[in-house]
Amino acid sequence: YMRVFTDAFYLKTLWITVKTSALAALFTLILGFPVAYLIARMRSQWSMILLAGIVVATFVTIVIKVFGLIIIFSADGLINQALMALHIVDRPYTIIGNQTGVVVGLMHFTLGFGVLLLYSVIQTIPRSLEDAAQIHGASRWRMHLRVLLPLSLPGVTVGSLMMFNMCMGAFTSAALLGGGRVFTLPVLIQRTVMMEIKYSMAGTLAAVLLVTVLLINLLSIYLIRRLKSARLVIA
Repeated sequence: YMRVFTDAFYLKTLWITVKTSALAALFTLILGFPVAYLIARMRSQWSMILLAGIVVATFVTIVIKVFGLIIIFSADGLINQALMALHIVDRPYTIIGNQTGVVVGLMHFTLGFGVLLLYSVIQTIPRSLEDAAQIHGASRWRMHLRVLLPLSLPGVTVGSLMMFNMCMGAFTSAALLGGGRVFTLPVLIQRTVMMEIKYSMAGTLAAVLLVTVLLINLLSIYLIRRLKSARLVIA
């Protein structure tokens, strides 16, 4: 444990793991909330069709998802070929082998779960509350900010923490999209076991990962409760 917390390499790996997981959870929430809201407020059968599509995509194995991203975003992938054909870029740009690629992979991994969870929360919020807010002069943006978001905050909190926890323990996305140049704790644990055969160090890293996730979750819950208490006092 002393080595883990005094060696700059291990501390940097821990920081990269937390940072990429937090960014992936944040961007997944930003993308997933509007999608979940649109599906929850649809009045046609399209909502069930879209939900079924999300469920199917969510449970596709992560290896297939990651290789799909590699095909799309690699230097000779579809995106780069299209951009170069349209003369938007003069040389290929790839997100494979850097932290951007890892974040995109983690987002792809957790987006479906986030949408399904947020959908189940938003669906329980009566549409009449949104209509009442707009009738009393609230703009659509203000309605979302002052009515929908506070009511869905418990689901947003749970969804964010769930996505963050999944990202913290994700191995495949970081290993394949990181290209051996981005080390997260799960990747480092696998490398320590398989290549260095240091089981005690791998166990130590796993314990550090577990405790870090637990502490971040407890701190997040504490801060959210403080925020809710402060809002109640102000109200």
